[in-house]
Amino acid sequence: MADVDDDTRNDCHGGDSVPSRIALLGAGRMGTPLCGRLVSAGHTVTVSDPRAEREAPVRSSGADWAPSGTIAATGADVLITVVPGPDEAEAAVPDAVFAALAPDAVWIDMTSNSPSTARELRKRAEAHGVDVLEAPMGGSPDDAEHGSLRLFVGGSADILDRCRPLLEAITTPDRIRHMGGPGTGYTTKLLINLLWFGQATATAEALLLGRRAGIDLTALHDTLAHSAAGSDFIRRDLPALFTGDYLRSYGLDRIHDQLKVITDEAHALGTPHELADTVLRIHARALDRYGPIDGELLAVALLEERAGTLLRP
Repeated sequence: MADVDDDTRNDCHGGDSVPSRIALLGAGRMGTPLCGRLVSAGHTVTVSDPRAEREAPVRSSGADWAPSGTIAATGADVLITVVPGPDEAEAAVPDAVFAALAPDAVWIDMTSNSPSTARELRKRAEAHGVDVLEAPMGGSPDDAEHGSLRLFVGGSADILDRCRPLLEAITTPDRIRHMGGPGTGYTTKLLINLLWFGQATATAEALLLGRRAGIDLTALHDTLAHSAAGSDFIRRDLPALFTGDYLRSYGLDRIHDQLKVITDEAHALGTPHELADTVLRIHARALDRYGPIDGELLAVALLEERAGTLLRP
């Protein structure tokens, strides 16, 4: 794509007086609250989702609805995709969607995408003169609603600067982290997930062993939380597990797919991945046992089942 002077390009926010025309593809648990925040910030948002039943909540947020991604994208300055994974991202943005955007438009992909899948989509977008920024999210639907998501941004620093005003309608400036060039945002999100799910399974194994050895779980939890082994998982998330809450906010099949992507990336890049393989294998067994249902801690449920013990104080 030819270089263009910054003062001749559309900003993501459309300048100080003209809000962006945004096409948002994906009106699920994350996309719908993000849509509401963008509308509240004064942007004109048109949403498309394959599920027709999502039209009512989208319209109630003040956004428009389009029956297809191409129609939603027509004349838009900014395209935002908030879909579950790589397959959905590829299906959401055929060439017709990129071709329908306004000149000098920007595509912001907030999907937990595969770096390899995104690489091919980025080439197609750039062939249509569309700039690309990846900004996968860390957080829950509640975080999306209240503007406290973390965004792991990969791509050009110049494009990020253009899009900061729009991203700051979604979250606070300190939660927008530029990780580097294309692919680094996706990889960062996947590494965070790998470590979190690894901590969850390792902690569960330790607690099951401690309980079998006769240690009170409440005392062990408090001791671990304030020790060198302490982590956000132990301090923040473990109490939910102790009440029987397996954090049913995300599908086990999606978790498995993301762990598979990052272990494949490690294999492709030639870095050690024995522990990553183990975390993936445990989640694959959990998926076989429970099926594609919601539950971020269902691998822990599998370990409890194998131990014949529930982690309840």
